[in-house]
Amino acid sequence: MGGLLALARGIDRLNEFIGKWVGWLILVSILVSAGNAVIRKALNTSSNAWLELQWYLFGAAFLLAAAYTLKQNEHIRIDIVYGMFSRRLQHWIDLLGHVFFLMPFVLLMLYYFVPYVLRSWHSGEVSSSAGGLIIWPAKLMLLIGFALLAIQGVSEIIKKIAVMTGAMEDPNPFVSVHDAAKLEAQARVEELKQ
Repeated sequence: MGGLLALARGIDRLNEFIGKWVGWLILVSILVSAGNAVIRKALNTSSNAWLELQWYLFGAAFLLAAAYTLKQNEHIRIDIVYGMFSRRLQHWIDLLGHVFFLMPFVLLMLYYFVPYVLRSWHSGEVSSSAGGLIIWPAKLMLLIGFALLAIQGVSEIIKKIAVMTGAMEDPNPFVSVHDAAKLEAQARVEELKQ
């Protein structure tokens, strides 16, 4: 189990690094959008390439940060129902969800995206908009995003089994929304006392 946990830590470090850095793509996207708006209003001209670049940057940030979101345990789930179960049952739900839903989905997406990206790259596919950008980099972000999500899924499965067998502490202990609100209120009270 030690080797698998080392693999999981390596995957976590990779996605942590990527997840923190792709946030800057949002800033670049905002700057491109603002610059395009200023040029359009000031010079009465615009470019489809700038609009598409903005979409590509935002899409890349979203896709490349998906694995980081999973790693941080910030993905969407129905906490009201999930929170009613014991922590042991929650671990089983997470493990079965990763094995039977997440992994088949991402592996299927990878299976279809590899030829999809290669076809686009080999053909030199370009946007149908006048002055648009080449398309294969955006499609490549789809492939990379799902590849990162797949390896993070492997990491989460390893960690979930380790937690369930007692080989490691739970890195993301469940805190209900109600309990989180209480903890935040207590922290605010402590801040005010100081």
